[in-house]
Amino acid sequence: MSNDSPHAGCASEDTQFYKRLLDRLNDGVYFVDHERRITYWNEGAAKLTGFAAEEAMGRYCHDDFLCHVDRSGERLCTNKCPLSTTITDGQSREAFVFLRHKDGHRVPVHVRVAPIYEHSRVIGAVEIFNDNSDRESVQCRAEHLQKLAFLDPLTQVANRRYLEIRLQSAIQEFALSVDPFGLLIIDVDKFKAINDQHGHDVGDGALTIVARTLKGILRPDDVVGRWGGDEFVAIVNHANLQTLTLVGERCRLLVSQARIARPSGALSVTLSVGGAVAQTDDTADSLLQRADRMMCASKAKGRNSTSVE
Repeated sequence: MSNDSPHAGCASEDTQFYKRLLDRLNDGVYFVDHERRITYWNEGAAKLTGFAAEEAMGRYCHDDFLCHVDRSGERLCTNKCPLSTTITDGQSREAFVFLRHKDGHRVPVHVRVAPIYEHSRVIGAVEIFNDNSDRESVQCRAEHLQKLAFLDPLTQVANRRYLEIRLQSAIQEFALSVDPFGLLIIDVDKFKAINDQHGHDVGDGALTIVARTLKGILRPDDVVGRWGGDEFVAIVNHANLQTLTLVGERCRLLVSQARIARPSGALSVTLSVGGAVAQTDDTADSLLQRADRMMCASKAKGRNSTSVE
């Protein structure tokens, strides 16, 4: 059948119709062939990852340019790739992962993978993914903080004033309930050296990437903000010692895998994390002091570490 036949024209029109339809979705959608080479990349995928279609199509997902990791920070693209497993066994699956945005920060996403068949044979797979960070809730919170002058202008997370109010509120609520909560103090390792060696613009970029990554990791009802300088504080609700340790480690691992773009090459940073679970006799000051002591313990262990009591 020649390409100028009516049927060929209809096929072309159908392809364009479905492409326009997929490009209108907020979800990211991409197709891979049997070798995991990307053959289609919609506008939603471009918005969620920062990579335009021309930057993604033709690449292999196992090139690991999105650096997918799970909650524990384990890299998936070269080991436990949902696309690869679906192509192998023909089964659909879902997963919660973190991708690395082109700008360097981590984005939590929910992915759904399904096989693509031709004549009963798997010839590739489709992945659909969406931002799992409750962006609408985060945006509403940001607008509220901005209105009340509670937003840190550089990092766009809560400032110290707001954190102090929320911590005092958490202490009061804890006194009336048995629901535990924890506090994390998160310090960027060797931040002064970053400023001295690379300049304040790179230092500001590092703080912004850390803040974005932390905001994506924590749950909508948790609070993270900039305490001052290179130090962040997170109030983690419904958290016992085990939960707070897991959250602290997740913050440390995923920030270490983020990247700060600069002309001479990407830069990574690490965190020293200290945490304390609230006790019945704690005040805001005593809880901060205990968490700070644990953060110093992480520094003493050589940095890039988490210590929780």
